[in-house]
Amino acid sequence: MDMIDAAVDSCIRRGLGFVGLAVATVMLSLSYDFVLSMRIGGDILAMAAGVMLVFAWRAPKRDHRRSEAWILLSGYSPDAAARLSRGEAQQLMAASVRRRMVWHAERVGAGAIAFWAVALLIALAKG
Repeated sequence: MDMIDAAVDSCIRRGLGFVGLAVATVMLSLSYDFVLSMRIGGDILAMAAGVMLVFAWRAPKRDHRRSEAWILLSGYSPDAAARLSRGEAQQLMAASVRRRMVWHAERVGAGAIAFWAVALLIALAKG
C-alpha cells in the first residue's frame, strides 16, 4: 500500500507543480495590484482543489491500470504489480487515488484560503 501511495503522490505532486507554476506566473503578471494578484491566486488554487475533488469522486469508476501511477508502480515494484489481480489492483488504486487526492485538495484549499485572507487583510489595511 505504501508503494501505491508513493506512486499516486508522485503523480499528484507533479501535476500540482505545474499548477503552482501557473499560479506564480499569473500572480506575477498581476503584481502591479497586489490585492488582485492574491485574489486571483486564491481563485486558481480553489479551482485546482475543486478539480482534484472531482477526480477523487470519479476514482472508483476509472481504470487505473492504464494510468501514470500504475506505470510508476510497475517501475517501483514489478513483481508486486504483476501479482495483483485486475480487481484487487483497481480497488487498491482507486482507494489510494481517492484518499491522496482529497488529502492534497485540502492543502491546496487551505492555500487558497490563505491567499484570500491576505488579500482581505491588505484591502482592509488600505482602507
